[in-house]
Amino acid sequence: MGALREDELIDVHTHVVPESFPRYLGRHADAPWPSMAPAHACHAHVMISGKVYRTVSRQCWSCSVRLADMDRQGVARQVLSPMPELLSYWMAPEDGVAMCRFLNETIAGMVAEAPARFAGLGAVPLQDVALAIEMLQDLRPRHGLVGVEIGGNVNGTPIGDARLRPFFEAAAALDLAVFVHALRPCGLERLVGPAIFEQVLAFPGEVGLAGASLITGGTLAAVPSLRVALSHGGGTLAALLPRLHHAWRKLGSVRDLLPADPAEEARRLYIDDLVYDAPTLAHLIEVFGSERVLAGSDYPFAIMDDDPAGSIDELAAVAVLDPELRTLLRGANARRWLGEADAVAGAVKGADVGTSKPEARG
Repeated sequence: MGALREDELIDVHTHVVPESFPRYLGRHADAPWPSMAPAHACHAHVMISGKVYRTVSRQCWSCSVRLADMDRQGVARQVLSPMPELLSYWMAPEDGVAMCRFLNETIAGMVAEAPARFAGLGAVPLQDVALAIEMLQDLRPRHGLVGVEIGGNVNGTPIGDARLRPFFEAAAALDLAVFVHALRPCGLERLVGPAIFEQVLAFPGEVGLAGASLITGGTLAAVPSLRVALSHGGGTLAALLPRLHHAWRKLGSVRDLLPADPAEEARRLYIDDLVYDAPTLAHLIEVFGSERVLAGSDYPFAIMDDDPAGSIDELAAVAVLDPELRTLLRGANARRWLGEADAVAGAVKGADVGTSKPEARG
C-alpha cells in the first residue's frame, strides 16, 4: 500500500451492499435470501423474506460515489465490509457459503477498482465453523481480502464461546484482521421507540458483551497473535471493565477463571472511535491504549460520522492531541491492525503495543 503518510486517514468501519443479488439457487423454499427493489432516486430497497429490511443509497455499491465522498471527508482509504445483516448466519450452511462467496467477490471487485483507496473484509458462514475456516483460507489468495467481518454473536452464541475458538485460531494463523460488528443484538424487547434505536441503543450493549466474551471465554489469552477490532467504540466494554477487574481482584471464582487481569487483556483489542464525542474518545484511549484506537465512520448509513477526521481533531479540546497520537489514530493503528508491516515505522517510536500504559491526557 506504500509508505505511511502522516496525513493518511484510514476509515476502518464502512459497509457495502451489492447493487443486486444473484437469484437464489438453493433447495430451501423459505430461505431468507436478499434481493434489491427500486426505491426513490439513487436508492434501492434491500428485500429479505418479502419485506423491506433497509433502504440504501448507491454509496453502498458505487466506487465513484464513495471516492468522491472520501475526497470530501479527507479519507485516504476505506476498509470495506458487508452490511452485517448480510452475514446470514441464520441461513442453511450451504446457503451461507453461497452468500458469503458472492459478498467476497463483490468486495474484491470494488477493491480492484481502486486498490490504493480500498481494502476489503470478507464474510464467512460462522453457523458452520468448519466451513467458515475453509472459506477463511480463500480470503487473501483468492479474493485479495485482508480480513473478515463477524457478528457479535452467531445465532445467540457469544463469539467468545469455546466452540468458535478454532475460527479465531485460523484467522490468526492466516494473518487476517477480524472486525466485530453488532448483529441482531440482545435486549431489543427493552427498547422504547422507533426501530432505529436498535442501532442507537442496542448495538453498544451487544458489542460490549461480545468483547467481554473474548476475555471471559479465554480467546484473547489463547490466541495472542489475534488482531480483532470491535466496532462502535467497543460498545459498553469500557464501562464493564472496571467491574470485571474488581471481580477479578475480589472473587476467587473469577480469578480462577481468568489468570490475567481482564483490564490488561482488553488492551489486546482494537476498537474504532465511533462514539461521536471527544471526552468519550479520550476515555477510550486511556482504557485501551493510544495504539489500539482506529478511525471509523459507519459509512454510508444514516448514523455515520460524516467527519471522521474532524472527530479526531476535536480531541484537542479535551486531551493532548500531539502529532504522534494524531498519526496513530488517523492511520498507523489501522495499518497495524490490517497487518501492514511498515505501519509502526516512524509512527509509534518503539511503543510496547498492547502492554504499555497510556499517558494521562487531560
